[in-house]
Amino acid sequence: MIKTAWWQIRGRRLHLFIVALLVISTMSVYHNLRDNGFVSYDDHNYVTENRDIARGFNANSVKWAFKTTYFSNWHPITWLSHALDVQLYGMHPRGHHVTSVVIHVLNALLLYLFLYRATAGKTWQSAFVAALFALHPLGVESVAWVSERKNLLVTFFWLIAMLSYLSYVRRPSLWRYMLVMLAFALGIMSKPMIVTLPFTLLLLDYWPLGRLKGKKGGGSAPPSAPPLQGDQSP
Repeated sequence: MIKTAWWQIRGRRLHLFIVALLVISTMSVYHNLRDNGFVSYDDHNYVTENRDIARGFNANSVKWAFKTTYFSNWHPITWLSHALDVQLYGMHPRGHHVTSVVIHVLNALLLYLFLYRATAGKTWQSAFVAALFALHPLGVESVAWVSERKNLLVTFFWLIAMLSYLSYVRRPSLWRYMLVMLAFALGIMSKPMIVTLPFTLLLLDYWPLGRLKGKKGGGSAPPSAPPLQGDQSP
């Protein structure tokens, strides 16, 4: 019992260390964004010269966000995120950039959590992939460009959907399935590219969940990762 408790404490400290490392490293890489302004490419359509967004977050902006196809897009969650930023920070770009960085950090943590659970507790491998996602230069455009907030939001809901699907696979129930569908719907309202999510879930069924292999060979359900200390997944 003492040995088990020791390993639990050690595991919790390791997870906290990885979370802190992901947060600190990502914030360090992107900390200069707070001094950046808006850019003349699309930011004026999305924020600075958009009269509906300039009103801030209110009933009129919510109604507009769900009805408009302005700029050839229907993504009300994205519009509402910009309206909320204007409500909180006005037209000062620093706050808008800070919001984008915070969402990116959350995405990195969600990716770590998903990989840890999906790969039956491969902690360091999951941490490495999450760090690569958080710090890779290919991600800079989505974080540094205010108009690309939709990429950050769709990634957030995509990861929530995959985590919910993982929970559904391990313990099937209607409400867990509905969580997957809710995250999918919110993702579509952020950026339509999430329509490919069902194909992603099929790939997850092959690896790392192994559901397709299990059906062919009569195998059992995919193994679960050891729970994070204090983590009660649905």
